Amino acid sequence: MRPKVAFDTPGIDITRVYAREEAAQILGVSLSTLKRMIASGELQVYRPNGQRRVMILGASLWRLFGEPIPMPEAAK
Repeated sequence: MRPKVAFDTPGIDITRVYAREEAAQILGVSLSTLKRMIASGELQVYRPNGQRRVMILGASLWRLFGEPIPMPEAAK
């Protein structure tokens, strides 16, 4: 079941990498809920080679909102 996501969040930079705490705040969910979203595959993350650190791309956050990912200005 998808958690309720806060839609009144500030803009998400699709090119930025977010920490778990930042992503949870943007989505309006607890860190525990965010971890469950990652574990279930609902939120895609990046882990650098052999590290425990989790990096969340802004584009992954956008996908949760069901919105098309905006095209960067340079690509238009």
